[in-house]
Amino acid sequence: MKKITYTVTRKNKTVGINSRDQVVPTHRERLDTYISLKSGYSRSYVQKLIKESLLLVNSRHEKPSYRIKQGDLIELTIPDKPSLTLIPENIPLDVVWEDRHIIVVNKPPYIVVYPAAGHKSGTLINALLSKCDKLASTGAPLRPGVVHRLDKDTSGLIVFAKDDPSYLNLVKQFKEREIEKYYLSLLYGELKKERGEINTAIGRSRTDRKKMSIKTRKGKEAITQFEVIKRFKLATLVKIKIITGRTHQIRVHFASLGHPVLGDKTYGKKTVIKSRQKTISFNRQMLHAYSLKFKHPVNEQHLEFTAPMPEDMKKAIEELSE
Repeated sequence: MKKITYTVTRKNKTVGINSRDQVVPTHRERLDTYISLKSGYSRSYVQKLIKESLLLVNSRHEKPSYRIKQGDLIELTIPDKPSLTLIPENIPLDVVWEDRHIIVVNKPPYIVVYPAAGHKSGTLINALLSKCDKLASTGAPLRPGVVHRLDKDTSGLIVFAKDDPSYLNLVKQFKEREIEKYYLSLLYGELKKERGEINTAIGRSRTDRKKMSIKTRKGKEAITQFEVIKRFKLATLVKIKIITGRTHQIRVHFASLGHPVLGDKTYGKKTVIKSRQKTISFNRQMLHAYSLKFKHPVNEQHLEFTAPMPEDMKKAIEELSE
C-alpha cells in the first residue's frame, strides 16, 4: 500500500508532503474535490477510498462533503492494485458436464467464483484453469468464461463458457430468461402459503451500499417463485425458481417476508434455532442451486442438470425433523 499525507496550511494554498505545492480555490473546498485535485485520482475513486476508511482527516473519518480547513492533516492510503494474472490451482472440482464449449460444475460452499478483493486465489476460476485447456476470453483477465455466479456461501450448479461464441450465446439465453434455475433453501419460520411469487424490485440499500434491498431508489424488476416442500416447527424447506437474476435476490426477497434464509449472516442473521430439546446452528446460508436447464450454445441440445443436496443441508434437515 502507498501512503500520502497532505497538510492544509492556509485557505488558498496547500503544502503536500510527498507532493508538489498546489493552489486551490479560496473557499473551503470539499474533501473529495480537494484530494482529487491534489492526487490526480478521480473524485469517484476518492469517494470510494473515503467509504473504505482509507482517507482520514486528523485521524478521523469524515464524509466526502467535509470542508477542509487550515491545519487539517489528511492521510491517504492507496491500496495495491490487484494482480491481473490468474494462476491455475489444483483445487478439487465436481464436474457435472464438460465438452469443448462449456463446463458445468457443482460448486461447494465457501468458495468464491472469481478473484475479487480479499480473494486473490483459491477461487473456482483458479481451479478451472487447472482443469480446462482454455476458457472464453470474454470477461478476462479475472472473469474468463463467467456468464453467471453464485454467492460464496451458496452451493450448486454453475456453467462456464470455454469459447467466446458460447459465452455470447449463454449470456443471451440468460438475458432472454430462457435458462431455468432452481434452488433448495431452508427458511426461518413457517411460510403460510404452499406456493407463491414474490415480485418486488431490488436495488442497492439506501442505508448500506454493500447490501441489496427492496427499499431502494433505483430498483430493478425481480421475480422469485416458490413452493413448500416440507415444514418443520421453526423452519420451512422450499423449492425456488428465479425468473430474474438480481444480486442476492432469493436472500433479499425472503428476508423481506420475515423468512430469511437460515444461516444468512447478512440478511436476517438467523444462524441458530433453539428449542427446549436442542440448539441447531447454521454455519452458512442454507441455499443450494440444485437444477439448471438451458440449450447447448452450439448444437442447441436441451440440457438439464441436477446436483444433490450438500451434506450440511441434509444434516440440518435431519436435526430439524427430530
